[in-house]
Amino acid sequence: MFKKLDILDEKDKRLRKKSEIVSFPLSNTDKKLIEQIITHLTYSQIEKYEKMYDLRPGTGLAFPQLGLLKRIIVIVDEYESGKFNNYVVINPEIISTSKEMIAADAGEGCLSVNRDVEGHVPRFARVTVTGFDMEGNPIRIRAREELSIAFQHEIDHLNGILFYDRINKKKPFFNEYEIRLL
Repeated sequence: MFKKLDILDEKDKRLRKKSEIVSFPLSNTDKKLIEQIITHLTYSQIEKYEKMYDLRPGTGLAFPQLGLLKRIIVIVDEYESGKFNNYVVINPEIISTSKEMIAADAGEGCLSVNRDVEGHVPRFARVTVTGFDMEGNPIRIRAREELSIAFQHEIDHLNGILFYDRINKKKPFFNEYEIRLL
């Protein structure tokens, strides 16, 4: 039985707090919540379920968005129509970045921000992320382009940063040449 997640709205002050390091083993409650997040994000990207359960499409979710100040992120990346890779990273850290910058053409959205926000969010084109899987094993992920944006967005949540904090108020939009020069 699918249960829709109760995602905090941007006005909730918990979204502006820094999350705590998670110790292992993970609690069963956290493991179940991770599975629930994966299902929610997957369903939100499949039109039939998105409509059936009235879901906003989303690629990632961080525990703070559920009111839990723990350094856990989940990304469900549709790499091919109907095929998904699930990334669960506990205590993620970006250990290296490209010099090249990018931005999502249409800007970014967030399941905690229930409104359109205009502007490009400068992000690194490539990142290497380290952390731990659900069993506490070290993992290392190299992400490019859209997946890189997703990792940076979710890790920002762990530090109390919302995507629109990174939009340049004086120049909210860049052309492709400009964004790659940042």
